[in-house]
Amino acid sequence: MTLKIAFQMDPIGPINIDADSTFRIAEEAQARGHSLFYYTPDKLAYDQGRVMAKGWPLTVQRVKGDHFTLGDEQYVDLSEFDVVWLRQDPPFDMSYITTTHILDMIHPKTLVVNDPFWVRNYPEKLLVLNFPDLTPPTMIARDLETLKTFRAQYGDVILKPLYGNGGAGVFKMKGADSNLASLHELFSGINREPLIMQQFLPDVSKGDKRVILVDGEPVGAINRVPAAGETRSNMHVGGRPEKVELTDRDREICARIGPLLREKGQIFVGIDVIGKWLTEINVTSPTGIQELERFDGVNIAEKIWQAIEARR
Repeated sequence: MTLKIAFQMDPIGPINIDADSTFRIAEEAQARGHSLFYYTPDKLAYDQGRVMAKGWPLTVQRVKGDHFTLGDEQYVDLSEFDVVWLRQDPPFDMSYITTTHILDMIHPKTLVVNDPFWVRNYPEKLLVLNFPDLTPPTMIARDLETLKTFRAQYGDVILKPLYGNGGAGVFKMKGADSNLASLHELFSGINREPLIMQQFLPDVSKGDKRVILVDGEPVGAINRVPAAGETRSNMHVGGRPEKVELTDRDREICARIGPLLREKGQIFVGIDVIGKWLTEINVTSPTGIQELERFDGVNIAEKIWQAIEARR
């Protein structure tokens, strides 16, 4: 089976080929004989009834500083492709949301991974709200007094933007911290979105586990340990990946959420688990494949493509 694959992603030049999950997915697709095409989200267009993109045929290779080659620029009809990968990073803003609406027009005839309708309706910090018994106490609100009441109830909390990513704008606040009003003012000056506040989980000092699911089934996990003096464990901000096994609790969480992910076409998903609690379900542009493959020696990218090929 030879498929025509398009990747909608951020610029490929600056990526870290030893960590980037999109690169690994493209590398595996190429090894399986599929043809690759690459474009950035700003090159996506709705053009008189057709979903179009301006981009380039792509070849990848695992050579630092020389990891990709582009063919001549082309203006292509994405409905003529077998698979389109929705892989640009958040923030999950109106630009991101608009791309999901446009790609909806060709899905499922062209398989968009992950399903853009449900990516739009299930961004990472909102899908977990369907499973309140699996998550720590959580508040989503814009009103300052409401947030103050939640913090008064739970003491130490984490405050973060609802649609952020990569650990940006994440604050740990102690119960007596006097900066809540100032942070609320800061965030309110940036946008009109609510904030998310969760009870702080001390177990984060032992790591924030990223569990990878393929078509609703867990295939492994890595532990991300915060750097000294940090609360955030994201690798973007210095978190250290380490090998870890799936626990019975991890499998319980996956068994609960897996059927919904499979039903909604979320083929590649990364969930975050701290201690015994589910904190996020990442569907927009999850990461962690390469670290997991190095630790476990399992070809996760192959499993992803097997799930996709089974749908074509």
